[in-house]
Amino acid sequence: MGQASSQAAGAEHSAAKPIGMLVAAVGVVYGDIGTSPLYTLKEVFSGGYGVPVNHDGVLGILALIFWSLIWVVSIKYMMFVLRADNQGEGGIMALTALARRAAAGRAKLRTLLVVCGLIGAALFYGDSMITPAISVLSAIEGLGLAFEGIDHWVVPLSLIVLVALFLIQSHGTARIGILFGPIMVTWFVVLGALGVYGILQHPEVLQAMNPIWGVRFFVVHPGMGVAILGAVVLALTGAEALYADMGHFGRKPIARAWFILVLPALVLNYFGQGALLLGDPEAARNPFYLLAPSWALIPLVGLSTLATVIASQAVISGAFSLTRQAIQLGYIPRMHIQHTSSAEQGQIYIGAVNWALMVGVILLVLGFESSGALASAYGVAVTGTMLMTTILVSAVMLLLWKWPPILAVPVLLGFLLVDGLYFAANVPKIVQGGAFPVIAGIALFVLMTTWKRGKQLLVERMDEGGLPLPIFISSISVQPPHRVQGTAVFLTARPDAVPHALLHNLLHNQVLHEQVVLLTVVYEDIPRVPPQRRFEVESHGEGFFRVILHFGFIDEPDVPQALKLCHLADLDFSPMRTTYFLSRETVIASKLEGMARWREALFAFMLKNANGNLRFFNLPLNRVIELGTQVEM
Repeated sequence: MGQASSQAAGAEHSAAKPIGMLVAAVGVVYGDIGTSPLYTLKEVFSGGYGVPVNHDGVLGILALIFWSLIWVVSIKYMMFVLRADNQGEGGIMALTALARRAAAGRAKLRTLLVVCGLIGAALFYGDSMITPAISVLSAIEGLGLAFEGIDHWVVPLSLIVLVALFLIQSHGTARIGILFGPIMVTWFVVLGALGVYGILQHPEVLQAMNPIWGVRFFVVHPGMGVAILGAVVLALTGAEALYADMGHFGRKPIARAWFILVLPALVLNYFGQGALLLGDPEAARNPFYLLAPSWALIPLVGLSTLATVIASQAVISGAFSLTRQAIQLGYIPRMHIQHTSSAEQGQIYIGAVNWALMVGVILLVLGFESSGALASAYGVAVTGTMLMTTILVSAVMLLLWKWPPILAVPVLLGFLLVDGLYFAANVPKIVQGGAFPVIAGIALFVLMTTWKRGKQLLVERMDEGGLPLPIFISSISVQPPHRVQGTAVFLTARPDAVPHALLHNLLHNQVLHEQVVLLTVVYEDIPRVPPQRRFEVESHGEGFFRVILHFGFIDEPDVPQALKLCHLADLDFSPMRTTYFLSRETVIASKLEGMARWREALFAFMLKNANGNLRFFNLPLNRVIELGTQVEM
């Protein structure tokens, strides 16, 4: 699940071949939802919900799964959510930027939508830890059916696979990414074949395509009806990836892959497992693996392990991409971003995120020890993110697209009702182990809001003693200091005030450069800013220039490269004549009005450990001067 650009190697090369794009999309987009058959029905019938393994129970559950796939994925995501692209990009942060633009002029609504987006993003990180753990555990557990007495090796083997997966992240996944598509296509073909094999034994299972069986299940089991949705939703995990990965493949290849291969394979496999349960209720302990002939069990475990590793890789890469977007939009402290491919811009690695996810995954595997136990924690993060997506899409449809409310509102209410039911069904899981993703989400939400608010307060505090640029230039013209050759670039958040670094340099060194550039970097609510809109230049006289660089939230903020586009006769940004002056602020928590003291201390800690402007903006190491200042908050 997630914006898994790193596996998209080779996708662009097959742009002219629809079949190549379809295969690549299958490999990247559908790993998570494609491995759901490993554990969904096992959790439904063996997870303590009390669902009877009889004719009506099996057909009722299959009807709920089938129509959930149709309503949530085929209709909601394919027909509506995938149309809410931000210049071709998808995902919760891209959608948040789009919704923020839609609510322009409505401050309270804009704030509410941003909060919804941050909640969805925070929950996504919780899902990023649970998905690898439950997927790999469920695959390795198949060994217990092939070899007796090997159950105690499931956890160690799962940890070996998962730790190895995290260790290779820094090397990039371009090479193995080429194999992802064919492997996942094979996986879905096998899913479909196993399903057909099971359905042929008990064809009456196909009656479950009638929604009446789902309605009857709710009527006969009114108390269990909503609760069981907490297990049924496992069939939908990964649906968010359809939207998140749209920027790499486009809507059509993703939709075609779903309707041509993925949906038929999933439906056939779920119905095949259901047919197996009709003939052998005891198979509920692991219907996926018991559906296969005994001779195919070990190869199926191997293929399942590969498929779950691919699903996990997609989630990890999605966390990297989401983090970069959140950094650009100002919700997460700057981190060192390593590019693992010279050809694909989206292939990135963020060490802090990688190791944090690895620790979380290891703790989950050691704490829950089985996919069945871990399923109790699964669903809260997924349904929470899906609900936030629906809210944000609703704002975009009504405010940005201006769809007639008489048409849009009934559809959106239908989406909200279903998402709300799924979320409500998962709330009880919080006390059954599901607290982990919730606690992780709350912690990340606090971190993101504290960082955003802290940066705003920092700018306000710096501005309190700021000197307006016109006044400063007037004083320079009256009493000109000594001017030295070259161009000095001062990075500043405010375009109308003199940077503190400039004042400190003038005070201590008693000189100014011939050209002084006050540079502000602005991030837009769009993925990419075209080169012709990259910069604004304004001359203020006396050798002073105001430059504003515009970047999108997935652009690489390479400042020296961007400044080469400034073709002004008076400005010379040649590397050996340009010096960059940075200001590094040290925040001191105080009793001044702002945030709570503990949040101020937290912000000070994050600011101290954030990646500096030097590396983030790709500034030349030997042409940077840093000047520090203390700020009370």
